[in-house]
Amino acid sequence: MEHLPVDVVGNIMSNISSARDVVLASATCRKWREAFHKHLRVLSFRSSDWHGFHDLPTCQIEILITRTIFQTTGLRSLILVVDDFDELSASVVMSWLLYTRGSLRELHYDVRTDPPLNVAEILGREKLERLILANSVIGNVLPGYLRFTSLRSLSLSYVHISELDLDLLLIACINLESLELVELDLAGHLANLKVRAPNLRRFSMEDLCLDKLLLESDNIECLYLRDCNLEYLKVIAKESLRKITIDNVIVPCLEICDSVVNLETIDIRNFMIPQPEFYQLISRSSKLRTLRLWDVAYGEGTDAIDLEKIAVCCPQLSHLSLGCDLKENELLPYHFQGSSFFENVVYLKVGWSNVLKDEFLDLVEALLERCPGLKKLAVDGVISGLKYHENCQVLARFSTSIARIMRKYIDLNVQFEFGN
Repeated sequence: MEHLPVDVVGNIMSNISSARDVVLASATCRKWREAFHKHLRVLSFRSSDWHGFHDLPTCQIEILITRTIFQTTGLRSLILVVDDFDELSASVVMSWLLYTRGSLRELHYDVRTDPPLNVAEILGREKLERLILANSVIGNVLPGYLRFTSLRSLSLSYVHISELDLDLLLIACINLESLELVELDLAGHLANLKVRAPNLRRFSMEDLCLDKLLLESDNIECLYLRDCNLEYLKVIAKESLRKITIDNVIVPCLEICDSVVNLETIDIRNFMIPQPEFYQLISRSSKLRTLRLWDVAYGEGTDAIDLEKIAVCCPQLSHLSLGCDLKENELLPYHFQGSSFFENVVYLKVGWSNVLKDEFLDLVEALLERCPGLKKLAVDGVISGLKYHENCQVLARFSTSIARIMRKYIDLNVQFEFGN
């Protein structure tokens, strides 16, 4: 180790996850102290990494972090995650940001201060490339002044911000490639959100209620929505969309079909999509490789989804997952009408919620017959409340049939996962 150049030692120390361990390592020798002062590029303060952190008074913690940061020069990545601690002094935390902002490329900030700091204002017009903000405040965004010309990735979680400031902030991030919005503390009701970023590739949103979301980008590849309530969603993209993930979302009006020509993955869970819109989505996704439909509803009074249409429209499909939210007196949401095959499907996952029915096994057997190249079958079901003899009999018949299937398809890898 004594023959290593000091800058290499600095790179080694930059890969140590905890600031506490970095400080201990810097005490090894003079070369390591010099590497800490001049060549350290990454510094991480997480309250969970410090044993006894919560036993220290607030002023002592502020002193420790201040001394550590002010001994470095040229930090490129700073992680400050002490959200589970008492409020720190705003002036002290601001000094950390002002000292490092000239060289920072990445900041993960989750600190409660009194009063709250407007981190975006402090770091505006700097060379930041990645910003993760949580439990913070953004306000008084001045158009034309606040510019994040280098910012590629932005994540806002539990941030207090108004509709106007959010709109102006997104306009200021002219080269944004990744945007994540999680449970924003909105000042007033956010009626409409327009995201126009020509370079945006990934958009993620969780725990938000909106009237209208308009997402426009020529390069958007990944759309992720979870636990959201939207009245209207429209995606405008030049056939760049590759992956859609929707989990527990309400959106009566969905317009994305014009952007799905090159779509490769559809992952939908706990969602209601009208049958005509679903067929339209599938019919335009000829390059689809992965399709996951878990506890999806297609509207009351509609016929079951014809898997034949999926097989015809998606010839490159290799991974197929179908989960049925089965209830009493309801028919299975999927069936076959034609004779087409899933020629390229190698992985099949099937499952049910609530109630197991005999028809479910019929669906499994039909799928196995239509997947000649299948290598793995995963069965994921809910087994609970077997108080009635009829339910026990259905489970017994299901177990017997699965055993018969395993004997018939001896090269098939079968995996079971049951919950209650």
